[in-house]
Amino acid sequence: MSAPVFVVDGGWPDGDRIVLSGAEGHHAARVRRIAPGERADLTDGAGRVAHCAAREVGRSEVVFEVLDEEVEPAPRPSVTVVQALPKGDRGERAVELMSEAGVDAVVPWTAQRCVTQWRAERGGRALERWRSTAREAGKQARRRRFLRVREPAGTPQVVELLAAADFAAVLHESAVEPLSTALPADAAEVVLVVGPEGGVTDAELAAFAAVDAHPVRLGPTVLRTSTAGLAGAAVVFTRTGRW
Repeated sequence: MSAPVFVVDGGWPDGDRIVLSGAEGHHAARVRRIAPGERADLTDGAGRVAHCAAREVGRSEVVFEVLDEEVEPAPRPSVTVVQALPKGDRGERAVELMSEAGVDAVVPWTAQRCVTQWRAERGGRALERWRSTAREAGKQARRRRFLRVREPAGTPQVVELLAAADFAAVLHESAVEPLSTALPADAAEVVLVVGPEGGVTDAELAAFAAVDAHPVRLGPTVLRTSTAGLAGAAVVFTRTGRW
């Protein structure tokens, strides 16, 4: 079994010892019950990882000895999913699944037909839940580069993001061309759009098509908005060799 992963917050320490304290230290010492001599990987969530062995275990902190370090290179292609805001907790479920699969970034999108709206404090709390979910799922999946949940975007900002990508597409049940054949194998930056429960409007589709982000399909079934991003990412990873 691979070593558990813990996050080093507040800057990467120098030297051959890392003291894990705070919430992560408590989790390691009291929840995960790390024992002296046990191996663990400590990461900054941005690619840097220290392979460590626990040397001292306190009530709410663990002192690790660094055995060696490495920096995991950024994956190619990068995969970003523009996720329309779903109802209830389906957004967090979508983030969890995409984090486990290896998606690099998620952009919360306030689409025209979204029932859920992120406003003021409520929006801030929802964004923090998505980010916390991405962090915890990244640790569980033993990721070194965690999924980034970016700031919420409206359609104009999504259009700008799509225009800058090497390949961009809208996952749409009525599309004819499959994602598997539309996607070039050498794309370096891929952006996929997942619409809300009520679907993407004609105006939104037209705005996306104007920057060459056209509808593509995944298969014969209609997926929930909380699972479509995962399925689309799986196609990209397989087509480009990331899986």
